[in-house]
Amino acid sequence: MRRAIGFGMGREIYPGFLKWQRISIFSRIDNPPFPSHTEREMISLQDQITDLGKRARVSARFLARAGTAAKNDALRAMAGELRANEEAILEANRADMEKAASDHLNSAVVDRLRLDPKRLRKMADEICNVAQLEDPVGKILTEWTRPNGLRISKVRVPIGVIGIIYESRPNVTSDAAVLCTKTGNATILRGGSESIHSNLAIASALRRGATAGGLPEDSIQLVPTTDREAVKHMAMMDKYIDLIIPRGGAALIEAVVQHARMPVIKHYHGVCIAYVDKDAGLDMAESIVLNAKTQRPGVCNAIETVLVHRDIAPQFFARTAPALFEKGVEIRGDAEVIRLVGDRVKPVKEADWTTEYLDLILAARVVDSFEDAVEHIETYGSHHSDCIVTENEKSAERFFAEVDSATVYWNASTRFTDGAEFGFGAEIGISTDKLHARGPMALEELTSYKYIIRGSGQIKE
Repeated sequence: MRRAIGFGMGREIYPGFLKWQRISIFSRIDNPPFPSHTEREMISLQDQITDLGKRARVSARFLARAGTAAKNDALRAMAGELRANEEAILEANRADMEKAASDHLNSAVVDRLRLDPKRLRKMADEICNVAQLEDPVGKILTEWTRPNGLRISKVRVPIGVIGIIYESRPNVTSDAAVLCTKTGNATILRGGSESIHSNLAIASALRRGATAGGLPEDSIQLVPTTDREAVKHMAMMDKYIDLIIPRGGAALIEAVVQHARMPVIKHYHGVCIAYVDKDAGLDMAESIVLNAKTQRPGVCNAIETVLVHRDIAPQFFARTAPALFEKGVEIRGDAEVIRLVGDRVKPVKEADWTTEYLDLILAARVVDSFEDAVEHIETYGSHHSDCIVTENEKSAERFFAEVDSATVYWNASTRFTDGAEFGFGAEIGISTDKLHARGPMALEELTSYKYIIRGSGQIKE
C-alpha cells in the first residue's frame, strides 16, 4: 500500500471553500487531493485560483515585515522537512515516473522529472545555502540629501506575490518557494501534470517548514489541479499576482504571455551557439563543444549549433566530429561540413538553425569570417547563452560587444549559465528579457525598490 501524502499537517488545503474544505488531503498518491467533478462545478476554477491569490496577498504583507533571521529559520525548517519526508517524496515521484513511462514521455522530460535520494538531499542542502546568503531586502541602493533637507533613500523591497508556472522539474517547486521566501515574497506555484504527485509532496513539506519557522503557511501555495485553464486564470489575476515567471516550453510561455495582465519574465528558447574562431586552440575548442553539447543535452544552456571559421574547419572537424559521434551526437551540417566529415552528417535544414533540440543533435556550419558568425547568432540565436573559442583577445572583446545575449562566454562552456554556477544559490529561472532581469535570476531579481523620503516639515512652494 502506498503511503498517504498530505498537504499540511492535517489542515484542509484551502479552507476558504466550505465544499472544497471537506476533501481530505491525506489521499493516496494515485488519488490526488483534487475536488471531484461535482465539487468543481460548485466552485469554479477561477474562484479557486482567486482564493489562492487572496491568501497569498495576505501572506505577502506579513512576509514584507519578516526579518532576515525569521526567514532563515523558516528555510532551515523547510530543509529539515524535506529530509524528514524523503521516503514519501520519493514514493510520490515514483508515481510520476510510472505515469511518464506509460505516457512515453521523451528522455529529456524523464530526466528532469526523476528524483533520487542524492537529488533530494541536494535540494535540502541548497535551501540551507540560500539561508546563508545575504538578504537583499532592506539594502540601501543609494541615498542622498536634497538642498531643502529631504533625505532620499532607494531601498530594495519584495515584489509581493510571484506566480511560478513550470513543467517537469519538481526541484523547481523547492527552488522557487525558497528564493521567494528569502526575498519576502509569497508564491503561487503551478507545476506540470507530469510531476503533480512530486510537487504536492514537496510543497507539503515546505509549507510545514514555513509554519515551523513562524511564517504563514499560505506564503507557499501549490495549485492542486492539472487543469490547463489554471494557467490562464493565474495570468489574468493582476489584482493579486505582481509578477509571473513561466519555465517550460515555448507553448507554455506563449500561453502565459498571451493572457498575462502583469509583468512576465521569461525566455522562449535556449538556442545556444558556440563559435570556434580561426585563432582557437583545437584542444580547448573540442573540449568546450563536447561539454556544451553532451554533458547534459536536455537543458536550456546546452549548445544547439556550432559555427566554425573556414580557416580552422578542416582541423576542427577532423578531431571533433569523431568525438561527437562517439558520444552519440547526430550532426546536421551545411555542404562544407558534409564535404569535410562525410555522409554521416545529415544535411541541415533552415529550421534546424532555430530549433532547440534538447537532445544529442547538433547543427553545424562553416563561416567565412567573424562577422558571419555574429550575423548568424543575431539572426538565428535566442539571446540566451553564446560563446566564442579563441586565443585572440581582440576578437573576444568584439564578441562581447556585438553579441546581444543574456550571457556571453569566452573560452568557456555555456553550461555555466546557472544561478548556482554564478554563485547565486538556487535560481528562479533564466531571462532573455532586457528589463528588470536578464540571465540567471536569483535573489536580487526577485526584489524591486522603493524610495523612502525623510523630511522635517518641508512643503512644496
